[in-house]
Amino acid sequence: MGCDAWTDKLDLYLDSELAAADAASLSQHIRGCAACAADAVERVQLKRAIATAGKRYEPSAELRQKISKTVAVKRSKSSGWPMKILVAPAVAVLLISLAVNLYVSRQSARRERIYSELADLHVSTLASSTPVDVISTDRHTVKPWFQGKIPFSFNLPELQGSDFTLVGGRVTYLAQTPGAHLVYQLRKHQISVFIFQDRGDETAALPSSGAVQTHSFNVESWNQSGLRYFVVGDVGPEDIEALSKLMKQAN
Repeated sequence: MGCDAWTDKLDLYLDSELAAADAASLSQHIRGCAACAADAVERVQLKRAIATAGKRYEPSAELRQKISKTVAVKRSKSSGWPMKILVAPAVAVLLISLAVNLYVSRQSARRERIYSELADLHVSTLASSTPVDVISTDRHTVKPWFQGKIPFSFNLPELQGSDFTLVGGRVTYLAQTPGAHLVYQLRKHQISVFIFQDRGDETAALPSSGAVQTHSFNVESWNQSGLRYFVVGDVGPEDIEALSKLMKQAN
């Protein structure tokens, strides 16, 4: 398939709207085509710029609280005591329902934002001519390279007897927080392992175990010893879980 056909599918791929088989084929094509790789990186950067601009004018919590208090005072002045007694229970139920829905919505949006950023980082790495800064299959070379570059330490698994190969690593950022980005090879696929310090509220909405599919990739995430791990790739969920198991055992 020519580059023109793949170019028409890049936006679908980046927006997680491409069929799994096509997504895997396009991912393979990007790794071997410099023009499509550069196009993918440019579109990822554009997505990030648009997302950042969209958050610029988001109302603050203080403004929302001020508006809520103003509305509450006006309603209070215009209502009589009998009506308040009748309406109060219904209002309480409504407020609780709205609060629950708002919490669920925010958790879902937060989870989606994290997965979207990770997918962008993974795609950018696939498309880059220099996907890692330290190139080595030896975990005893890759792990020490991160010392002094990130504010935590971690262990890498022994891969002998497995189908996985360590390619190398680089320093990356999630929500302006530094972390480790490790790249593993499985057959003709590349899998990203991201490690960050756990941030509590930011990661509370994430599943605690098991691979989930998002943005055309399978992802598994877990918290261990104060660190948050993410394993991302276009391989099957069983492969994601196998690499995750090795990482958990190593740490």
